[in-house]
Amino acid sequence: MSADAPGLIVTANIEDGDGFYDELLHAHEGLDEAASHALNARLVLVLCNHVGDRTVLTDALAVARAASRTEQDA
Repeated sequence: MSADAPGLIVTANIEDGDGFYDELLHAHEGLDEAASHALNARLVLVLCNHVGDRTVLTDALAVARAASRTEQDA
């Protein structure tokens, strides 16, 4: 857990993470860029609905946004 997001799990927590990553990549095969972005957006919304906790979702947005800023600075 992150001190900045106490309700959010930010360490590896996916059973067979490598297998899921392969499955995610496979789901994008044959899609153009717009369709790939749309798939990602739908997946995010499905998972957000599953989580349901607005505090956790707000924390997740903050963590993801902070990581994006860090990547841009690199």
